[in-house]
Amino acid sequence: MNRKLLIEFMRPFTLIAPALGFFSGGFTAMGADPPTPYSHIMLYYILSGSLMAALLNAASNGLNQIYDLEIDRINKPKRPLPSGKMTIKQAWIVTIILYFMAWILAWLIVPTGAHECFYLVAIASILTYLYSAPPCRTKRLGIFANVTIAVPRGVLLKVAGWSSVKSIIGVEPWYIGCIFGLFLLGSASTKDFSDMKGDKEGNCITLPIKYGVKKAAYMISPFFVLPFAFIPLGVHLDILTGDPLCLYILGIILMIYGCYVNYLILRKPDALATEENHVSWMHMYVMMFVAQIGFALSYLVKFLR
Repeated sequence: MNRKLLIEFMRPFTLIAPALGFFSGGFTAMGADPPTPYSHIMLYYILSGSLMAALLNAASNGLNQIYDLEIDRINKPKRPLPSGKMTIKQAWIVTIILYFMAWILAWLIVPTGAHECFYLVAIASILTYLYSAPPCRTKRLGIFANVTIAVPRGVLLKVAGWSSVKSIIGVEPWYIGCIFGLFLLGSASTKDFSDMKGDKEGNCITLPIKYGVKKAAYMISPFFVLPFAFIPLGVHLDILTGDPLCLYILGIILMIYGCYVNYLILRKPDALATEENHVSWMHMYVMMFVAQIGFALSYLVKFLR
């Protein structure tokens, strides 16, 4: 198997968000009360954890492609498996290796002496399996598919990043994780609209299939705005301990951005199902990047003062 095919199978663009999410979570924890003094080992944990998050996501991508082979023959025939450039056996070998590499890296992240990061990653791994593999295969169960995306890639990812610096016991890391989880609970469906044909053939009853394109578009629209209202609320309630002004600004920017994305979605909802990569899918990733970077900066500003 050549390197180009391996990279294509891992879907590298999708690995940026989890790596950045873990990285952001680590630096957020560094600046959170009480601030954690910088050390080389802490930077090592954050960087190795970011690599771990990318590998875990790549493993999840591989698992999903294995179980989605028949669906991808319709929706994405040029991918390595449906195109015949990679065999199922090769895909399994790569996927298993990626999972083991992620687990080993997670086990080695022990800033407090406990293996909190590993346990979070183990739970996330189970959820990625439940999403793709029968008999559970939550991908076919509408909103349950969104939940099994939002929890590992939103909630647990941020908390795992936090665990690379300090203990996850406390409200703050989970509050931050829930903000990202709530965002993904709705925004993750943007990828389902253009895949409706194959998903329907594969008996995956996603939101746009179950409720129709227009209704599903309205259903997911609040999740581009509402989660970020919890940022200023968290500051007001003294849950978020980063720089208050920066966090207020971040929350406002993301809510305005979310309103713009909703405008793009709702002005022509049918376009979600006809365009292979609707512009809202790209904006979902950009919003995620802005939120991740914004949180880290909001906490580092206070840390550096």
